[in-house]
Amino acid sequence: MRLDAIPVIGPLLAAGADDRVFDALLVLGPVVIVAIRLLGRTPVSLALAVAYTVGFAAYILSEAIR
Repeated sequence: MRLDAIPVIGPLLAAGADDRVFDALLVLGPVVIVAIRLLGRTPVSLALAVAYTVGFAAYILSEAIR
């Protein structure tokens, strides 16, 4: 199954730019939020949130510099 065949994801990918990394980061955001909600406030969930935020910011900055 292709990612753009998924009902909710397909329109998001079609509306956005042709940047698969950015699209993946946007899709992973709600997944990270749900994971944090399920885990509660633990060191693992904190590390997950920090890693996602730093990764997202680093990617945006690297694209802006390019």
